[in-house]
Amino acid sequence: MEQVKKASKFEKTAARCWNLLNEGKPFTPIFVIGTFILYTMSDWTALFSSLLLVIPLFVLYYIYDFPLFLRNYLWLPFVAYVIMFKTVNIPLLLFAMGLYFFFTIFFWGTFYYHLRIGTSWLNFTRFWKLVLKNSDSTSGNAQEQMPKFLLLLSVWYYYFERFASGNMELQWQQLVLFYGCVIVYTVVLHRYLFDWKPKPIDTYTSNMAIGEALSEKVVVIVIDGMRKDRFEAADTPYLDYLRKNGTEYTNMETVYPARTVVCFSSMFTGTYSFEHGIKSNMVWSLGVKVESIFDSLRKIGKRGKMLAVAHLVDAFGTDVETYTAVMKNDIVDAQIMKKAKQIMDEQDPDLFIVQLISTDQTGHSRGVLYDEYLQKIHEADQHVKDFIEHLEQTGKAENTTFIICADHGQADGIGGHGHLDEGERIVPFFMYGANVKGGIRVEERHSLVSVAPTIAYMLGAPYPSHSRGPVLAEGVVRK
Repeated sequence: MEQVKKASKFEKTAARCWNLLNEGKPFTPIFVIGTFILYTMSDWTALFSSLLLVIPLFVLYYIYDFPLFLRNYLWLPFVAYVIMFKTVNIPLLLFAMGLYFFFTIFFWGTFYYHLRIGTSWLNFTRFWKLVLKNSDSTSGNAQEQMPKFLLLLSVWYYYFERFASGNMELQWQQLVLFYGCVIVYTVVLHRYLFDWKPKPIDTYTSNMAIGEALSEKVVVIVIDGMRKDRFEAADTPYLDYLRKNGTEYTNMETVYPARTVVCFSSMFTGTYSFEHGIKSNMVWSLGVKVESIFDSLRKIGKRGKMLAVAHLVDAFGTDVETYTAVMKNDIVDAQIMKKAKQIMDEQDPDLFIVQLISTDQTGHSRGVLYDEYLQKIHEADQHVKDFIEHLEQTGKAENTTFIICADHGQADGIGGHGHLDEGERIVPFFMYGANVKGGIRVEERHSLVSVAPTIAYMLGAPYPSHSRGPVLAEGVVRK
């Protein structure tokens, strides 16, 4: 088997650029402006003049998500526009829908996934259904993106025609009234209906006093995007053995928004996006804004290392050793674990975090309610077994605490995750090994922000500066 390659500078840049098209917030203005320019391609003065009148609507849709069932309310402003303005450009709207489905179903769901992870050229035969069902606020959520871009294009074209024809009677009162109603409508919806975010812990970690290190090492294996109920349905004999002989947290909650970079940032700082500053996979300002568990370990002369995909460098910088995500999905996890063994053998970090990505990528490209997804969870089970057995054979598992978890679940459709739809919120989580109680099931609700303080406690390091999660004391054997 070939040696796994690091993510190149080009791949890191490409990953950031792709997030502009993947994340719903930047996608909407990029798609609408690109579509309008392609459709009109004339009278640039009228185009840019009319664009200025649509900016308030762009800003509104950038500030406010319409996740989950709130997306159903997006059609009302479009209906109100038709009633008030009494005109739509049908060819423009059909052109936009054609471009949208070409981008999501063929470019993203087929061409992109074939080149990056080796999916079939026929993936579009399933991906169109996943786009229509997707509930997450990404570009691949047709039920959210369509009413947004149809309204934006309609309002824009209405005023473009007037500027192009020289009709400067713009009916300001009508525009102000329409925008005012849409803004009030949006604010009221989000004030009274957007109520499913987990409540943040309002105090800093204090339930356990830091003392001598309990474990020599902590190893965290994150099976990215492993949905809990599908994990329960999959064939996972080794993971079942670990959780039954360790401590399992059956109600471990991820953070909001449940994006990979946000989740990892919260897991390894112990706090939430309002403090660590990472609010989506699109990271505008690099680096978490608070201490991480890596910083805590450095204070006592210990070292941590994360083996992960390129975009986690945006949060944790040089503490991340990357691997390329441009690899066939059938072999990527095996390659990751081969590199993980090498890092443990050669670098011997005190904390080692490994991200497996094949399960997540299968959910995104093929859906979570199919056998392929269960197969990837089974393969992850075997990779974890092979890795831990390697540590046992090399003597590195003797006084090591293992944490096995997912960073988030995945919803139906294109395996969306972010706004805590069914299947996203509660994730598999269990600890095993040195200084962990065996045969314990903890039913009480906990949060992934407890990961960093628990690691700090096990390794005798100070808690990260803004750590809010309590140490997972129910599973710890105290000396």
